[in-house]
Amino acid sequence: MQSVNATWRTGVIRRAVASGCAIALAAGAVYAQSKADPSRGAAKAAACAACHGAPDRPPLAGMPTLAAQQEQFLVLQMFLMREGLRDVPQMAGTLNGFSDRDLEDVAAYFASQTSPRSEAGRDPKLSASGAGLAKSMACSSCHLGDYSGQRQVPRIANQREDYLVASMKAYRDNKRTGADTSMNGTLYQVPDSDIQALAHYLAHQ
Repeated sequence: MQSVNATWRTGVIRRAVASGCAIALAAGAVYAQSKADPSRGAAKAAACAACHGAPDRPPLAGMPTLAAQQEQFLVLQMFLMREGLRDVPQMAGTLNGFSDRDLEDVAAYFASQTSPRSEAGRDPKLSASGAGLAKSMACSSCHLGDYSGQRQVPRIANQREDYLVASMKAYRDNKRTGADTSMNGTLYQVPDSDIQALAHYLAHQ
């Protein structure tokens, strides 16, 4: 079974090159067109705080925090949602009328903020289990050693625990792909208990 899973994951990554790279390159071109301005982005992102939180309050339950998120990742995700390539019901229509420059500015605004700290209590045993899973699953190879992310790879450190759980389950169950399917392969057949431990560990970084 392990060899079958390894073959499946390899196939997933290869297919991602064909299906995902063109999307990522298109969004990357959006990002490279002009210099983003966080001050312009602050005004354009005013409505985002209702769900995603603000420096003085956390996001709603199940919503990701965007503060200190990777700028290129945010541009990519907003590009995918605006173009109808990523289905997020809560975001339906939110980005209608946003230009490429608007996406850049909003991303720059959130990227310039300070990463929040989890207000929930840390479970040492669960966190230790998650740390072991993060190491064995090589999360740092893409998300970096401090899990702050890089370019189009998201920051997952200090992210909301409930959002991390929901996202990882969606990847595992093939309900989310985004620009590529590498995360689907990484989380293939990972049990709920491991996902919970991993999310708890990352949320308290």
